[in-house]
Amino acid sequence: MFGAGCFWGVEEYFRRLDGVSETAVGYSGGELDNPSYEDVCSSRTGHAEVVYIKFDPEVISYETLLKGFFELHDPTQFNRQGPDVGPQYRSAVFYYDDEQKMAAEKTIAELTASGKFQRPIVTEVSPAQKFYRAEEYHQKYLFKRGLGSCHL
Repeated sequence: MFGAGCFWGVEEYFRRLDGVSETAVGYSGGELDNPSYEDVCSSRTGHAEVVYIKFDPEVISYETLLKGFFELHDPTQFNRQGPDVGPQYRSAVFYYDDEQKMAAEKTIAELTASGKFQRPIVTEVSPAQKFYRAEEYHQKYLFKRGLGSCHL
């Protein structure tokens, strides 16, 4: 699961990658059970807007997903992405096993050493918590509106 600001564009990017078999947008990393979009937007639940991704590691590696994640957004912005402000828009990697955790930490270390960003990377790297699927109107939002081919 990745959080990189508003989940619509993030989902659209990952949905189109070869090897990704399923995407869903939702909420994770918070304290309220079954949060709604309005709950999460209140900035009081602790949840991030996230994209849950199922992928075939024989076709696309987790490292490739991480690379795309860090290219999609500015991981140096704390609790925001562009005009979207609040903890629900934080940069976050929610990992499912130690290999994913190590890959995320290694990617962050490599990006930091590269000097690509002028500010420190603030991406949260945390164990995956329960994923709460967002309301249906959020799923594949850009694709359903004919914006699936736009450059993100």
